[in-house]
Order: sequence, then structure tokens, then C-alpha cells
Amino acid sequence: MPNILITNDDGIHAEGLRALVAALEGLGTISVVAPDRERSAAAQSLTLRQPIFWEKIAEREWAVEGTPADAMVLAVHKLLPELPDLVISGVNRGGNMGENIFYSGTVGAAVEAAINRIPAIAVSVAHRGEGFRFEEAARFASSLAELVLREGLPDEVLLNVNVPMEWKGAVRFTRQSRKVTRNVLQPGVDPRGRNYFWLSEQQSPEGMDPASDYAAVYDGAVSITPLQLERTHITSLNHLSHWAKVLERPVR
Repeated sequence: MPNILITNDDGIHAEGLRALVAALEGLGTISVVAPDRERSAAAQSLTLRQPIFWEKIAEREWAVEGTPADAMVLAVHKLLPELPDLVISGVNRGGNMGENIFYSGTVGAAVEAAINRIPAIAVSVAHRGEGFRFEEAARFASSLAELVLREGLPDEVLLNVNVPMEWKGAVRFTRQSRKVTRNVLQPGVDPRGRNYFWLSEQQSPEGMDPASDYAAVYDGAVSITPLQLERTHITSLNHLSHWAKVLERPVR
């Protein structure tokens, strides 16, 4: 049976992760290595200036006092007796689309898996507010996992999946959206008189690319965005290469 590793950024006891564990039952040997508490928006950050503590909390389950990427590093290099055949990160509480892909700890964990040449999926429920339900997204992740295990993924490519709460049944392969949100900074003063801003975002769907992740979710479809690790912009690499001669220092 394949070995499947589950992680997230909402913490090892999060409802979305537990729904995913249940949905994957019977598909393979399941291991869980995840942060011991919520580490949302940790992106792919690593803990470098202090130890990374960990604890085995159940059979094939480890809680890591660190970021989602920390959890992946420990899982791949120390905690698991064998490398996983697939990593699934999620199910996240809230969507990870557009520019939020760069900040997401859910996606960050999947990226860390892809760096280690392990097929990876990041799964999120695209919803805001209260009343989250994770079971449908978890079942979708299980169906997608079967496909990935059977057919594989291109090297250094991961899948970023966003499942709308009210899924209408359609599935689209999409592009990462350009920024369609604006940052909202709500000012305040704490009880000790210190000034702060509370950061959130507001979506502005006007002018949305119809081929994008946001557009799919707004239409009630599941969005699957293939993301690649290689970030070199080949067009600029070729177009700007003549600058090298201008910038070189003469040999003395």
C-alpha cells in the first residue's frame, strides 16, 4: 500500500485535518506530521534560531512545535520510517488563491514536499466566516489522491486545490489569479496604550480572469492549480542577458 503523509497549518488537532484522515482510510498507510498549533500564513518559513521540538501523540502521528515546513523537514528526514509516496496538506480552513499562495502555510508544506521530489497536494475549503464543513473537500482530496498515486505528477509540480463550500460539481484546472484583494488595516490601541493594526483582506472580484482560481470558486467549481518550483522567467533571462556586459567590472 502507498504511504501517504498528511500535514497542515491549522494544527494537528484541526477539524480539516481529521476529516482528511478519515476520508483517506483504506487508500494507504497514513501518517500525520503537523504543527502542534495553528501556524497559518507561515508560508515556507523554517525555524533556525531555536530547537524544533516534537512529540509522538499517537501511532504514526507526530506534533511538531514549528512551522508546516519544519514539520515536513522532520517528517522526511527523521520521523518517518520510509519516504511517503504522496503528501497532502490540509484541509485548510479558508481558501488559498491568488497572492495568498505565497503566504499560505498549507501551500508552503506542499512546496517543501515537492522540493524533496515527493508528489504533493494542498487542499483548502474556499469559504469565509462561520459554518465550515470539511468532509466534501476531504472526499475530493481522496479521489484526487487516487489519481496522483496512479498517474503521478510532473517533477517539481504540486497541485493547489480550492473546494468551494457549496460545490456545484464542476472541476477546473486554473491559473493562479493576480491580486484581486485589497489589504485592510484596522487600527486600534491595546490596554497598555500601544498602537496596532489588525490585518485582513477584502476581495474585489471585478475584472477577474475567467481562467483563474478565484473565478472557478466564484462559479462554484473546484479549482486545481498546478504550481511549479522553477521560478526563473525564461523570457527575461534571454531578453536581459545583454545587461551582463554593461554591468561587468573590467579586469585590472
